[in-house]
Amino acid sequence: MSVTKRTPSLHPTLVLWATVGLVGYCLLPWYGLRDNFFTFSWLLDGWPLKGSVAPALFLVLQGEKLWLAPIGILLLVPFFLWGRKKTDPLFGSLLIAVGVVGLAWFLLQGFGIGLRGFSWEWLKAIFGDLKIRQFGMGWGAVLVGTALLFLLTLGLAARGAVGGDEFVVGSIGFVIATVGLFIFMPILQMLASALVTQDGDYSLSVFFQKLFSDRLWGIGCLTGGPRCGVAWNSLFLAVLVGVITTLLGLVFALMVTRTGFRYGAVLRALTVLPIITPPFVIGLAIILLFGLSGFFTQAFAELFGVQPTRWVYGLPGLLIAQTLAFTPIAFLVMIGVVEGVSPSMEEAAQTLRANRWQTFVTVSLPLMRPGLANAFLLGFIESMADFGNPLVLGGNFDVLSTEIFFAIVGAQYDQAQAAILALVLLFFTLGAFYAQRFWLGKKSYTTVSGKGDAGVHPHLPPAFRNTVYGVAGFWTIFTLIIYVTIFYASFVKLWGVDFTLTVDHYVKAFAVSWNEFGLHWRGSAWSSFWTTMEIALISAPLTAGIGLITAYLLVRQDFAGKQAFEFGTMLSFAIPGTVIGVSYVIAFNVPPIELTGTGIILVLSFIFRNMPVGVRAGVASMSQIDRSLDESSLTLGANSWQTFRKVILPLLRPAILAALVYSFVRAMTAISAVIFLVSAQYDMSTSYIVGRVENNEYGIAIAYSAVLIAVMLAVIGIMQLIVGSRDIGRRREDGNLSQSRTNVDLPGRGQPALTGGG
Repeated sequence: MSVTKRTPSLHPTLVLWATVGLVGYCLLPWYGLRDNFFTFSWLLDGWPLKGSVAPALFLVLQGEKLWLAPIGILLLVPFFLWGRKKTDPLFGSLLIAVGVVGLAWFLLQGFGIGLRGFSWEWLKAIFGDLKIRQFGMGWGAVLVGTALLFLLTLGLAARGAVGGDEFVVGSIGFVIATVGLFIFMPILQMLASALVTQDGDYSLSVFFQKLFSDRLWGIGCLTGGPRCGVAWNSLFLAVLVGVITTLLGLVFALMVTRTGFRYGAVLRALTVLPIITPPFVIGLAIILLFGLSGFFTQAFAELFGVQPTRWVYGLPGLLIAQTLAFTPIAFLVMIGVVEGVSPSMEEAAQTLRANRWQTFVTVSLPLMRPGLANAFLLGFIESMADFGNPLVLGGNFDVLSTEIFFAIVGAQYDQAQAAILALVLLFFTLGAFYAQRFWLGKKSYTTVSGKGDAGVHPHLPPAFRNTVYGVAGFWTIFTLIIYVTIFYASFVKLWGVDFTLTVDHYVKAFAVSWNEFGLHWRGSAWSSFWTTMEIALISAPLTAGIGLITAYLLVRQDFAGKQAFEFGTMLSFAIPGTVIGVSYVIAFNVPPIELTGTGIILVLSFIFRNMPVGVRAGVASMSQIDRSLDESSLTLGANSWQTFRKVILPLLRPAILAALVYSFVRAMTAISAVIFLVSAQYDMSTSYIVGRVENNEYGIAIAYSAVLIAVMLAVIGIMQLIVGSRDIGRRREDGNLSQSRTNVDLPGRGQPALTGGG
């Protein structure tokens, strides 16, 4: 019998990342380009010898940037592992050494050498002045840094980290690196200025004086004074908004799933309307209806003979506007959780002679706690970070987000004050985060297992159902009135003065014509519109992908530092968009990462600003999926990546849709961070609308908003068709089994393990 000898080879994942690193080092421009990389115009601009487009290898060979040479040597080291198995101790140890040393040197040379030579005085003291300089990193550096990171995670997996799972360790490393680079670093640079005085010195006394000022913590509104501190205002408003939006989200979710309501698709569209509208436009519509000269205010005054007031400015108006804007977030989180409650468990309760109300209170509602907790947390954080509504409707009711804005862009320009306000906001958000964890506890909320569930959700008790109909009906009518006002105002020549109907606002913004060169986008809004669509469509799937991978790591994996990991992923939601925008400008305006004025900085800000929605939606839905599905897949020979892709993802379609929809519409409607990051080349819709409002061109602003609403509704519908819905073989209300649209394939078997109709 002959024995076949195995040809010595390298681990395929090692080959992949070592090759990626060498491609970035030897072929792609190391430094950033003036033009778009994907036009490939740099190939005709002196590549690979010209310094501005040269790869690192050619820079070193020409005697320039010699500090890049050690990186190239380190990228060759993994090839010395030829023929060694992953279980060989040298395999993991060598890769860890390459990753640690390579990343340390990569970061040191990037941050240590800037536009004027050495960035730190201690380097100048050791080596003297550096006569040459370097600019921000480009795509070559991005590939090299990514390769070094994954070589490190591959080495850690080989040494047994997290069970030796390459996908899990790599995912943890990737999320930690990106969160650290694009959340922690900018925020820390921003918050570092909290100790800086107006003279540029550091002072603890000034810091504590600002931190405990009456402007922040005063309770004058309770002791006969005119107002309370902005911290208490923000906290009170956020708690109210969190509670109300969670209850309304639950009401709409129950109405769609537990009442036999026939027009669930229409109701879903109506509940999504407020989230796809720029927040200041909702505020403007509320002013048009309830302001001093508003339609309802004047009608009420004439009907009852009272004097019109400015009651809508302050807490009442803010509460209405934020509840309108953030209820859809709660609904998107709650709908997946409510649908995920096992009908069999509810039927079992009724078999044991529990009535519908007892079944709902004792079985259904407790299983919805992850959704309730996450919906409240998101509503609370959104209210804390909201900028547009307080800017339009705040009046004398000051909140933290607007105070931060005025501290930065106002006449005082006090970055230290802005940083202190951001610290207070972060404290409140972390308090809500840990209160949510305490309320959920360590109980299990699993309701989706590997067994088919052919049950049907019981309807709500008649009295409760009528209450749900009443609340949902009132809120739906109110939402429709708001949007009819927005739509009508876009055709009015000048609201409050001349109500003549006209299409001039649409023509000025979106006119199209033909000329000798073909189709001409003549309207003033087209440039910002196409830029916004491009940025939103790029950032939405990236946001959803990173968020759901993070949720998978949090729910399904146990590793050291898991709580700190979860805190880091939620940090960006705890900081208002105003601070995110300013911190990005500070962090990414100079080497080694120069992104200011590019489209990339807008994409990154949207990804890491909106990622927590994907995380929380994924956590809420994944908490209901039994771990036995994962274990079955792994037992049949699949790895973690295959299990995540073929088993977990198909069951997360509600969470995927929530993350996609939210990240897309947020990219289309965000203003607080965008206002600092847009440029002449990359102008966004919201900054264009704000410019029109500042010029008193309200008609164009509202017309543009109406077009955005229509476009986003269409895109959301397309996303719904692409993502599909989760159907786990349950009976329809006619008693027949529904056909599954989600097949969960357990690798190693030819037939799907979960199918409908079986």
